[in-house]
Amino acid sequence: MFKTISIKITLFLFVVFISLISNAQENKSLQQTILKLDAKFWKSYNTCDIETFRTFFVEDFEFYHDKGGLTSGLTNMMSSIKNGLCNPKGPRVRREVVEGSVEVFPLNNYGAIITGKHVFYVSEKAKNERLTEVAKFTHVWQYKDEEWKMTRVLSYDHQPAPQNVDKKEISLSNEILNTIIGTYQAPQTGTVVITKKNNLLEIKAGKMQALVYPQTENLFFHKQSPLTFEFVKDNEGKISKMIVRENGLIAEEAKKVK
Repeated sequence: MFKTISIKITLFLFVVFISLISNAQENKSLQQTILKLDAKFWKSYNTCDIETFRTFFVEDFEFYHDKGGLTSGLTNMMSSIKNGLCNPKGPRVRREVVEGSVEVFPLNNYGAIITGKHVFYVSEKAKNERLTEVAKFTHVWQYKDEEWKMTRVLSYDHQPAPQNVDKKEISLSNEILNTIIGTYQAPQTGTVVITKKNNLLEIKAGKMQALVYPQTENLFFHKQSPLTFEFVKDNEGKISKMIVRENGLIAEEAKKVK
């Protein structure tokens, strides 16, 4: 009797083991398929290959964007792409995946879900490409009639991408910071007020409010945009103006007036 029970348990465990191996192999195959499709899709996105781009979606496709809201239907989606992302008169956008962030999950009796994190770069005429945003994505893939197509796409948690990551922050004394704080006047920006906050400089101009970090005694950088701020001294050793650069190019000069 005990021998019979032992055989049954062994057979049961063997079946479970075989099942686990089979599921693991199926999941691996699914993952490879979705990752391959995902790579082709984003290639069409980055190159504005519109005809290839549209082949990845069903007609009643829905796109959910945390800032743009809902876009319903493939026709509306393609119109948005042609007039926005792939408009030859506008800036171009390039997407890169954050390595190690992508995961693929099976969706029973439907297809699969892929999710991850990515960053976006923008390039404009006569300007260098710049990193702008980081976000998360979730795509729902459906397998139907021997074809894989996306039915739903979610793009969310858009945040300004970290900037000036090559710059190292140093500490400055209050004495040095005090020589910089004050009121500046700029031709385009208007009045700029610089104060101290938590041993850093805070720059206010209109609705803009930003903390900047010292790289040297007279050069500061912003971590949420590609801006740097250089403070120039006059012949008497006093701060006379601020030079604002974006991606290394001068964007504004502000004279210290107070």
